[in-house]
Amino acid sequence: MKAKIDNRTCEVELLSKDGNRVEISVDGKIYDIDVVMSENGFCSILHDGRSYNAESVRHSDGKYTITTNFRYFGIELSNPQKKYLRGRQAAVEEAQETITSPMPGKIIKIMVSEDMEVKQGDPLIVVEAMKMQSTYTAAQNAVVEKIHVEEGDSVARDQLLISFKTN
Repeated sequence: MKAKIDNRTCEVELLSKDGNRVEISVDGKIYDIDVVMSENGFCSILHDGRSYNAESVRHSDGKYTITTNFRYFGIELSNPQKKYLRGRQAAVEEAQETITSPMPGKIIKIMVSEDMEVKQGDPLIVVEAMKMQSTYTAAQNAVVEKIHVEEGDSVARDQLLISFKTN
């Protein structure tokens, strides 16, 4: 996913997550960090033997202010679902047949059931990745054919989450 930090744009990718240990790539450079989230957006980060405390305040869809060591950073994250769908726009324009996970994560909530009719924009599933939750919505009116995961499941990149019935 793209992250705009003040005037700099970088590519951020979650490589792995095991408990609090997170491995991410920022513009191709790999960071192995330990992140502990507490209440209200506060977190403690350990990297290379150094400890950092930070606070994250969400302003709107994908926009945050991060405060650490009395410094403020404006951060704007691209919506991973929108980015993933843009890359597959031709398939989406025809008909959305599946929802797959754009990155490794955990299924937090499933808001639909099999054979349920959904309308464009209806929330379907919530996936947590990199300590952030993303709600995936229906791209058009459809009927849920099969839910391939359960709440609490860990998912891999490109793993099938939900499939829809096609006409």
